[in-house]
Amino acid sequence: MVNDKLNFKIEVYSDGADIKDMRDVAENDFITGFTTNPSLMKQAGVKNYLTFAKEVVKEFPDYSISFEVFSNDHDTMLKEAELLHALGENVYVKIPSITTEGKSTAPIIKYLSEKGVSINVTAIATIDQVKTAVASFSAGTENIVSIFVGRLADTGADPTEFVKESVAITKDHPEAQLLWASTREVLNIFQAQELGVDIITVPPTIIKKLSSVGKSAEKVSLDTVLGFEKDIKASGLKIL
Repeated sequence: MVNDKLNFKIEVYSDGADIKDMRDVAENDFITGFTTNPSLMKQAGVKNYLTFAKEVVKEFPDYSISFEVFSNDHDTMLKEAELLHALGENVYVKIPSITTEGKSTAPIIKYLSEKGVSINVTAIATIDQVKTAVASFSAGTENIVSIFVGRLADTGADPTEFVKESVAITKDHPEAQLLWASTREVLNIFQAQELGVDIITVPPTIIKKLSSVGKSAEKVSLDTVLGFEKDIKASGLKIL
């Protein structure tokens, strides 16, 4: 368990597809949900999607869990979405905002929302995509709008205004919660919280770093050189 003095106003989800990592991070009281995606499943070595998904739902019945469709074909996406939705009431079905051909998935989102499926619209990187997503949700439903802030920052652009505009849009739509995705560092959690984002999804590697929150600059410096010393001894390398 990391720093037990953390008191976030923002909801923190863990992002990954390793069941052991999920169990470990769930020991932290501030974790309230999990998100996954195809790339994370590949990285974690998941062999059977539905077997994995059923295990996660069974083990974490009180957590929000997002599972993503794989297809780009309209009819197949609907079938996959309905299958994932049936796994549990705590499941959000992740639908990318566009297909691999760049076509909007708004009609699919609208159809599923009308059926009462909780949607997590993912891979959002523009304000138009945010507006399209919230406009597709049916009244009285619960959904997530996932903006990929870290990936935008990776391009060298400052995503702050994008986040602010997204917050303003989703605040006017009670059917939508805004989620900061592709988190790159601990600071992002505090940035997202300050900007009014509802949820941030964080990899287990960054969740572990939360143990350093509140550490003084002097302690950071000392821990760094102590780490160097440890690695010097372990490496067996010498200058003289």
